[in-house]
Amino acid sequence: MQTLLRIARSIDALNEHVGRWVYWLVLVVALESAGNAIVRKVFDWSSNALLELQWYLFSAIFMLCAGWTLLHNDHVRIDIIQGRLKPRTQAWIDVFGAVFFLMPMVAIFFWLSVPWFWRSFTEHEISGSAGGLLFWPARILVPIGFALLGLQALSELVKRIAFLAGKGPDPVERHGEHAAEAELAEEIRRLAEEKS
Repeated sequence: MQTLLRIARSIDALNEHVGRWVYWLVLVVALESAGNAIVRKVFDWSSNALLELQWYLFSAIFMLCAGWTLLHNDHVRIDIIQGRLKPRTQAWIDVFGAVFFLMPMVAIFFWLSVPWFWRSFTEHEISGSAGGLLFWPARILVPIGFALLGLQALSELVKRIAFLAGKGPDPVERHGEHAAEAELAEEIRRLAEEKS
């Protein structure tokens, strides 16, 4: 189990590194978007390539940070109920969800996206818009993003199994951090107590 936990920590470090670099693209997208709008309004000039670049950068943020988001347990969930459950029950739900939903979905999307990217790359597919960009730089983000998400899903699965086996800490409670869902459940509990 310790070997698996070391591998999980390496995966965590990879996604942490990727996430910390990629979230700077939010600033780049904001600057590029603002610059594009200013140039269009002030100089009455526009470029399809600049518009498509915004989409590509947004895609990079979304796809490459999916594993980082899972690492920090910040994916959107509808789990006000789960936030009230005991940590072991939450871990079992996460194991079930990872094995039967997340990992199969990641495998399918990865499997389908590789040939989709490869065809675009080998055929030098270009946007149909005048002055548009090549498609393959955006399309390669899909298999890379799902690979990072799949690796992080494996890491989270290992950490939860270790927790359930008593060989690791609660993976949701990292360094005093609470998941957003747990904070929401706590706030709902606090408001309910104030009303009574």
